[in-house]
Amino acid sequence: MVESKSAETLFRIVLHEPEIPQNTGNIGRTCVGTNCELHLIGPMSFEINDTQLKRAGLDYWPHLKCFQYSSYDEWFAQVEDPSRVFYLTTKVKKSYYEPVYQKGDWLVFGKETKGLPPEIINQNIEQAVTIPQPGPVRSLNLATAVAITIYEGYRQIYHPSVP
Repeated sequence: MVESKSAETLFRIVLHEPEIPQNTGNIGRTCVGTNCELHLIGPMSFEINDTQLKRAGLDYWPHLKCFQYSSYDEWFAQVEDPSRVFYLTTKVKKSYYEPVYQKGDWLVFGKETKGLPPEIINQNIEQAVTIPQPGPVRSLNLATAVAITIYEGYRQIYHPSVP
């Protein structure tokens, strides 16, 4: 992937074992549009050269700053400050509105069918947050959840007076 030389990185988006290439492509496009990095933890059910992945990311894919890891432990070894890692899950009550986000924070999302493994959530329960879902659904689409979370952080950092 080509590293963007433009603005400072807003967030580092982490996908743990993503399964659907179109979601990852859409997330990559959102990352380019918001100056976020994309970190992919394997195993993945597709290859980065997957046509559907590239189609969803359109012609933005070459501008994406993207990193790949073979395991959670390999990725976690890159984390400078574990207190700046937030784990998105439907398994907790703490809202994603509660953290005060900072540039460079890690936002970690699980696979589309199962979310993050329980052991990851349990080991990081203080950093686990959820997107409120008052309607009768188990979870949101992964690309939607990533976008919602990025833009809440963006609002906090760039427009803190807006409730």
